Amino acid sequence: MSKYLHFPIKTKKLPKGIPYIISNEAAERFSFYGMKGILVIYMTQYLFVTSGETNISEESAKGYFHLFTAAVYFFPIFGALISDILFGKYKTIISLSLAYCLGHLILAIDPSKLGLSLGLACIAIGSGGIKPCVSAHLGDQFSKTNSFLISKSYSWFYIAINLGAFTSILITPYLLKHYSPNIAFGIPGIFMLLATLFFWAGRYKFVHIKPKGKETLLELYKSENIKIILKLFTIFIFVSFFWCLFDQTGSSWILQAEKMDRKIFGIEVLSAQILSANPIMILIFTPIFFKYLYPKLNNYIELNSANKILIGFFLTFLSFLIITIIQYWIDLGKEVNISWQLLAYAILTSGEIFVSITCLEISYTLAPRKLKTITVSIFLLSISIGNIFTSVINFINERDDGSVILAGANYFLFFSILMLVVTILFIPFAKKYSKEKILLQG
Repeated sequence: MSKYLHFPIKTKKLPKGIPYIISNEAAERFSFYGMKGILVIYMTQYLFVTSGETNISEESAKGYFHLFTAAVYFFPIFGALISDILFGKYKTIISLSLAYCLGHLILAIDPSKLGLSLGLACIAIGSGGIKPCVSAHLGDQFSKTNSFLISKSYSWFYIAINLGAFTSILITPYLLKHYSPNIAFGIPGIFMLLATLFFWAGRYKFVHIKPKGKETLLELYKSENIKIILKLFTIFIFVSFFWCLFDQTGSSWILQAEKMDRKIFGIEVLSAQILSANPIMILIFTPIFFKYLYPKLNNYIELNSANKILIGFFLTFLSFLIITIIQYWIDLGKEVNISWQLLAYAILTSGEIFVSITCLEISYTLAPRKLKTITVSIFLLSISIGNIFTSVINFINERDDGSVILAGANYFLFFSILMLVVTILFIPFAKKYSKEKILLQG
């Protein structure tokens, strides 16, 4: 007889497995964002020192960074299929977490380009594969009798993600600068090992929903399900351009911060530490938006999901316009304080709330009932597509002689114009989706 629970217990209390899931998520996000936050600085300033190889140029480093990010968000579709058809969520998460740990280990012990490639490949497979499974696994723990606690549990889950990211982005760049790449990559690796152990420790507390096997495949072939997924994917193609810009906070924005006055209240921060502004702003802004801003805006416009996405696109354009102006000042030789970049972060984070949270909502609520994990992974695929585009642009941007086509402010201006064009093109789609009620009301 199996020791695992396969059905939620009828209780009004919090499921016993929830603390293990939230602890796992906090530690995993610490490991991921800590490692990712120092990648561009490591590739451009440390890799050649530690391995004796030729250093990577800024354009190539940005290209590789976005290629890795694209891979991370490409593998969720495979994680979802493996989970729903073959192994179930628990076995999928545990097995891919081991690959994840291996990737961190390789980064920590092998400071070569080969080690970087192998380590990031393992992390992309592990992190990407478990991404659509963990949040769905949390939802599996609840029965109808305690379903009123789901919202609170997801709130804790969301807080764990952002606290893990915030603390790691502050700590890991410090470890890289004052200790070594081995330590800077090793600490996130230890946290990923802890995340795996936390999850394993909850194995007898969790509800293990069995995979559906052929039933899932049959659902994928139903015409009505295909139509829903295609309509959502049309929206997500537009959203991919949002991610094309947003994820540059981990690449081009960091490299820009390297050239800025980074003193805040007399304390100099490291360029990669500026990334910590995003998770802390998310924690502050999200409740304010939902409680105060959204109701106020709804008095002036119909704040449905389509219009939220449209507003998010425009805010993203504004944030990159500020970054373009900052780079123009830097190109002129002016000293620019990092507070200007923090202003751009505030606007971009606002755009993220309008776009990302809304897309997660519609990808789950509009998804076919038996294909929710797979549909969420299709939304994550939009992040991959956006990062592939950015990666290609950066590789093309560098000539054979090492010079670049789009340099300085022109680089950011290109993406600003791109986002403005996408925003304008999305307006008729937003009107159409709103009229047809394809997207939920906000």
